[in-house]
Amino acid sequence: MTIRMDKDLKVQFDALCNEFGMSTNTAFNIFARAVVRKRSIPFDIEAPVMEDKVSKRKAAFEEIRAMVERGEIPSMSLDQINEEIRLAREGK
Repeated sequence: MTIRMDKDLKVQFDALCNEFGMSTNTAFNIFARAVVRKRSIPFDIEAPVMEDKVSKRKAAFEEIRAMVERGEIPSMSLDQINEEIRLAREGK
């Protein structure tokens, strides 16, 4: 198996594995065995919230608010608003 990674990361990883008293190859085998045994990655993987997305969502909210104030969007019940929020979260 060949794994490509940043040169600096490789140097740091090799050094750390050496401190653990194992080779890089052994470390990757331990990782692979843990993934197979647990049937999941043994740590959380999360995507950071991007400030740009937050800004776009806020701008969209402000535009909708302005449209409501101008009477361009009829008033909505709480149930309708909650449904719109649910659909937005699902990306629909």
